[in-house]
Amino acid sequence: MKHVEPLEIRVLRPFLSLYSLALLMFLIVPILVIIPLSFNEGSFLSYPLSGLSLRWYREFFNSSDWMPALLNSLKIAPPATLLATVLGTLAAVGLSRGEFRGKALIMAIMISPMVAPVVIVAVGLYFFFASWGLLNTYAGLVIAHAVLGVPFVVITVNATLQGYDRNFTRAAASLGATPWYGFKRVTLPLIAPGVLSGALFAFATSFDEVVVTLFLASPTQRTLPMQMFAGIKENLNPTIAAAATMMVLGALLLLLAMEALRRRNERIRGAL
Repeated sequence: MKHVEPLEIRVLRPFLSLYSLALLMFLIVPILVIIPLSFNEGSFLSYPLSGLSLRWYREFFNSSDWMPALLNSLKIAPPATLLATVLGTLAAVGLSRGEFRGKALIMAIMISPMVAPVVIVAVGLYFFFASWGLLNTYAGLVIAHAVLGVPFVVITVNATLQGYDRNFTRAAASLGATPWYGFKRVTLPLIAPGVLSGALFAFATSFDEVVVTLFLASPTQRTLPMQMFAGIKENLNPTIAAAATMMVLGALLLLLAMEALRRRNERIRGAL
């Protein structure tokens, strides 16, 4: 029997589609507007463009301000991502394996850096790190960025574990596998898409972080977002548009990678 949509849905569908398109344009257009400006030949962030040029990309890669900032971001984001991924994965696995008193509270504490105002997190980390001598150090920045990335890993891995069949772990144990060996050879490969998705979120969080870094970094540890923030205040020119365009491209690549991981996870679940 052919399904017939209710009249209300058929009437509202065009309006809902138009509303969704308008909302999408509202979110995307401000990002897309900056991309042509990065190719502007002139020295001002304005339309119409005076011409097309790669001048500002050359300025970015030859700059004594922008390149050190990019290198600082690349020094901090990968180790922070690795630390957040390891800690977040272990926490998610531990929380998913049993029911105990206070589990919900522990989960809330684990994700609190994601929901708390970032300036509060920054102030708390500042005073905590000051007592440990971690201010103005790369180690402190890595730890701080890892703290911000852990909630994303916990959430994505925990969501992946909801569909994990624990009979695989029991089967490995019945064949003589130790808990660590069973996790490494059975559990981890099956939840790898969730782990990698969490790692991508943690990397994006670290690479985009500016508030916490403003509190903890020294002048020589200025990251790319910090340099962009300073560029807006001190010397606004299209170089910042070139930097923003490259960050947008990086975010797009991360989204494509996460979509590929999502599809791989669906195929694995379908096979199981």
